[in-house]
Amino acid sequence: MPLAVFTIVLFAALLHASWNAIVKGAGDKLLTTVLVTTSAALLAAISLPALRQPNPGSWPFILASSLFQIAYFGLLARTYHIADMSETYPLMRGTAPLLVGGVSVLALGARLTVTMWIGVAVICLGILGMAAGNRRRNRSGIALALLNAVVIAGYTLIDGLGVRHSGAPAAYTLWIFLVSGVPFAAWAIRTRGRGAVSEYARRNWYFGLIGGVGTVISYGLALWAMTIAPIAVVAALRESSILFGVIISGLLLKERVGPTRVAAACTIALGAAVLRLA
Repeated sequence: MPLAVFTIVLFAALLHASWNAIVKGAGDKLLTTVLVTTSAALLAAISLPALRQPNPGSWPFILASSLFQIAYFGLLARTYHIADMSETYPLMRGTAPLLVGGVSVLALGARLTVTMWIGVAVICLGILGMAAGNRRRNRSGIALALLNAVVIAGYTLIDGLGVRHSGAPAAYTLWIFLVSGVPFAAWAIRTRGRGAVSEYARRNWYFGLIGGVGTVISYGLALWAMTIAPIAVVAALRESSILFGVIISGLLLKERVGPTRVAAACTIALGAAVLRLA
């Protein structure tokens, strides 16, 4: 993997961990997630007219991915409502690349070198090891995190293929946020009420703006990288966001991060280094 691509994917991982921390640290996880997705949709609506549009053949992928994204954001908000980020984020982001790697090889005919497989395995081992650092496990939170890992693997595979058909990675990414963000906001207004959503947005709009910009750039960079490097490798490297997430969880969210999770973070860094050499 070229150094430039490697560095860009790591930056995307940092952005992803940061906007997840915004959702976790907010008072209302669901409405904060809605602010993030709505900001991303607005950013997409503003930017799309100036961009080259995706090829028609990529639209089935955009629509399918949008459905998965809606499920992802809903599950994310619920997971962070009942469980710690440092417990569930590793499971969500760590299990997904294992699923992506397996499907890529078994169903899509992808070929990974031995070094790539070692890097993917080491990163996944470190990420999953982080979840072992909490003796008081939240079973409901873990179940939701694992379910969301399946969703993450689903849209990762869909978009890894779709972005290659699109011929326009930036517009492809923005259309996903626009198509998924509008119905997600409409659902929140219907269930919570327009007044409640408007009031929360008035008081916390900056969370949505920062998170929206972060998620668009983070996912856009990851999809761009998938046009250059193998999907499974990019997916695994992007999940090194756990390395940043555990630091943010401990320093900013004041969650308990023990030596087991610190060791796991070092394992992730080692896996990232192996991928860099692949």
